[in-house]
Amino acid sequence: MPKQTSIKLAKSSSRLVAPASSATKVAFSKPAKHANGAGASASARSVIEMARKQGAKMVDVKFVDTFGTWQHFSVPVAELTEDVFVEGFGFDGSSIRGWKSIEASDMLAMPDPITAFIDPFCTVPTLSVTCTIAETGTREAYNRDPRGIAQRGEKYLQSTGVADTAVFGPEAEFFIFDHVQFDSKSNGTFYEIDSEEAIWNSGRNGEPNLGYKIRHKEGYFPVAPTDTQQDIRTEMCLIMEQLGITVERQHHEVATAGQAEIDFRFDTLVKTADTMMLYKYIIKNVAKRHGKTVTFMPKPLFGDNGSGMHTHQSLWKKGKPLFAGNEYAGMSEMALYYIGGILKHAKALCAICNPTTNSYKRLVPGYEAPVNLAYSARNRSAAIRIPTFSESPKAKRIEYRPPDPAANPYLAYTALLMAGLDGVLNKIDPGEPIDKNMYELAPEEHAKIPQVCGSLAEALDHLEDDHEFLLKGDVFTRDFLEMWVSHKRKEHDALRLRPHPYEFFLYYDV
Repeated sequence: MPKQTSIKLAKSSSRLVAPASSATKVAFSKPAKHANGAGASASARSVIEMARKQGAKMVDVKFVDTFGTWQHFSVPVAELTEDVFVEGFGFDGSSIRGWKSIEASDMLAMPDPITAFIDPFCTVPTLSVTCTIAETGTREAYNRDPRGIAQRGEKYLQSTGVADTAVFGPEAEFFIFDHVQFDSKSNGTFYEIDSEEAIWNSGRNGEPNLGYKIRHKEGYFPVAPTDTQQDIRTEMCLIMEQLGITVERQHHEVATAGQAEIDFRFDTLVKTADTMMLYKYIIKNVAKRHGKTVTFMPKPLFGDNGSGMHTHQSLWKKGKPLFAGNEYAGMSEMALYYIGGILKHAKALCAICNPTTNSYKRLVPGYEAPVNLAYSARNRSAAIRIPTFSESPKAKRIEYRPPDPAANPYLAYTALLMAGLDGVLNKIDPGEPIDKNMYELAPEEHAKIPQVCGSLAEALDHLEDDHEFLLKGDVFTRDFLEMWVSHKRKEHDALRLRPHPYEFFLYYDV
């Protein structure tokens, strides 16, 4: 991709990039067998046996693109051999957003046996498997493949000696609507969404109206008949459990019009990102079965709460939790340094964890949005909360609240890990905690607390100026970040150049 003169990160000194090492590269080959005689081939055989027992006729080959959308192609089940788990499925990567140019488009989709499941939404029995994307020839993970980036993040963590495992637990919110339509033309634009439970339908005519509507900010959590979506959320949970996702709870969220949350059990970084992709797939397809539509867009409604993806995280080594200790809120010194790293890089993180123009319509004061870059125990007005539900060392973790579910989970969790590790390795002091309600501070006191970015453009500016922590161990590459900034600038400009409908209300009669 041509260098963009406006992208400052292309000018950064290469001496800040840690050299690649065998510890941080991800390549695909037959690994040595374990002591019990089982290896990758045994896992491949078990997947092939699963497909046979379930009568699968097709194999759906899934992978995530740069910006967090699952892509797929399908092959007959006869193509599912042990060899493809080592050699991969060949495909053309030139039409995937932000990936290969047409003259170098051949790529390999390398199936991961642990991700296999029988797809409950296909009419014809179909085995689904998630892949990491590799280069032909070397079979090394493609440097723009988000799953490969996450795998390199885990390898880099292990190479530092700080920990061997990063654990993540996201809480993604979403809306279940009954109807959505939108258009954008040169001479007009509009959107309209609807929900049977929304407060704006309390005056609807032309059909029976029973009056059980959720007022703005009162969706947390009334029972039926006001909550109309208990059964559909439960169906989502049951399919998740059927496919191996451990569900912890489901409930209606704060906003009107069907805002919801389903929480699943934490896991290691790559596995959690895999689960988040499957989670979105299940939720959207169950909604479609019921004639409804789901969006993970951060702020689809004006005047009500948006959807976040609060992300719990901790480090472990040899099965031992490393965030428990005798410091503030029962945390370890390592945990506080990890917090220091995230707070230091928080504005740059916005460009990856809040990657849409719509994200910044959620990150504004007054809607429970975690805009204050501070940390605190229990305090939900801080960007980083330290949960105190349990005193068990295994429960000690931090919760980073700014991310939203529009983020690509592989990139977001890896970027958070890299920021936290930078804090640990460089012993970055997070400062003093703030245990007051920051929304009620005096203006002069509140002005001292830094805040997250107010726009995608501002976030990209910070990423351009602060990205070296992402380049350590070649986890993210300069090439990837240049592509990311360039593409996101175009998104920002596309919105900036268009007249907004509300501008007609404000200015048409000037």
